[in-house]
Amino acid sequence: MPVLLPTSRSRTSTSRASATGHAVVIAGGGPTGLMLAAELALAQVDVAVVERRANQELSGTRAGGLHARCIELLDQRGVADRFLREGQIVQLAGFAWTRLDISDLPSRHAYGLALRQNHIERLLAEWVAELAVPIYRNAEVTGFAQDETGVDVTLAGGETLRAKYLVGCDGGRSLVRKIAGIDFGGSDPTLSNLMAEVEMREAPVCGLRHDALGFHGLSKAESGRVLVVVTEARCERSGEPTLRDLSEALAAVYGTDFGAHSPAWISRFTDAARQAASYRKGRVLLAGDAAHIHHSVGGQGLNTGLQDAVNLGWKLAQVVSGISPDSLLDTYHTERHPVAARVLRNTRAQIALLRRADAGLIAAREIISELLAIDEPRKRFGAMMSGLDIRYDLGEGHVLLGRRMPDLDLTVEGQKLRLFTLLHSARGVLLNSGKRGGIDIMPWADRIGVVDVAYDGPWELPAVGQVAAPKAVLVRPDGHVAWVDNENRCGLAEAMTKWFGPGGA
Repeated sequence: MPVLLPTSRSRTSTSRASATGHAVVIAGGGPTGLMLAAELALAQVDVAVVERRANQELSGTRAGGLHARCIELLDQRGVADRFLREGQIVQLAGFAWTRLDISDLPSRHAYGLALRQNHIERLLAEWVAELAVPIYRNAEVTGFAQDETGVDVTLAGGETLRAKYLVGCDGGRSLVRKIAGIDFGGSDPTLSNLMAEVEMREAPVCGLRHDALGFHGLSKAESGRVLVVVTEARCERSGEPTLRDLSEALAAVYGTDFGAHSPAWISRFTDAARQAASYRKGRVLLAGDAAHIHHSVGGQGLNTGLQDAVNLGWKLAQVVSGISPDSLLDTYHTERHPVAARVLRNTRAQIALLRRADAGLIAAREIISELLAIDEPRKRFGAMMSGLDIRYDLGEGHVLLGRRMPDLDLTVEGQKLRLFTLLHSARGVLLNSGKRGGIDIMPWADRIGVVDVAYDGPWELPAVGQVAAPKAVLVRPDGHVAWVDNENRCGLAEAMTKWFGPGGA
């Protein structure tokens, strides 16, 4: 068998990364795959990425930024500043082209970050390299076979990698999903959009417009070129778009292509909306676009994939390490499938409002825009579009249960400390603001940290408001609350067992 060598591996990873086997193999080195690799590496799991590209460069463009919750996730791992330094802080959230100012939502990052996907991927890849994750480049998964103990992953050159688990982060046309036989139900495209950044010899008519074809927009990009979004006359077009396709689409809408030339990139996307029936089949899991696709309106695709990775990473790490039973992986589908289903729902609603210029839809858009100018709907939709309101259904109980933990300014041993800094190592943490040393979790001490904290005042949650601060709270590695003190500590042992495995001796 030919020897397959990773192209990104530091000395620290040499002892744990072999040419033929890893605990986890990730198919696809885009944002979701890279984020998942980082999460697993933080948990000391032997993970490798298989990526068909020779490097991290992208042809064209895809996502254009990060929403508030994803900035928080990066902050939870201590790397948010890397992205904030390179992007532009903006009010990114919107619904059907109605901007939603979320600056008054209770988050340290109550904004979005305008940053193109090529930069997001580059920064994630640099972080992954620091964590000594091997990346097999110029390689592609072409098949796999799973058994009771693992998965044999076949690559294009005939080489095989053995893994305990395989995660498909290989996009909307995911081969991993297809080979696994997981249904990808949903709706076919009804419109096709071109997006491009081009130079124009004539001054463009900047702004947004609607007509019988759909919605269109021209604006000046940071590069000095013109950013174009245009609906094509026919939705059945496919393949890599050309400058001729763009010129024809512009002329059909504006009567001219404004002398478009020298495109930096051109992309085509549709309103097809599909979701995997299951995010798991045995030892094969799906994340990101491999699990869900939808129109780009609202900019939620990349962000949903990053959230998938953070939800899955710590769970998969605990199962691989023998800390938790295999059944913990079922909660990945249970929690993340409804989140993506809601994203598909809101993108379908936005496209329905945007797609035509008839009187009824114009009136509907105007009414929605007026509604979203009112504080309560604005905050509620802003929290939804930015991901700040996500709540996993962990049963009845305190309003915090299943929600993201706010990044509180805590006092720990007399020192001020942000809560997110306690999550940098991707471990669970139990915050205790009651009697110092009053909670004993010795059987789980190797996987959960207990921190005695002081905090004055109520906690505030997006789309919920203020809630009374509990005496103690158990926070999962992904930053979501798994248990809230009910004065008698009832259910704590059960919650720790469920999320962090049976207690040790």
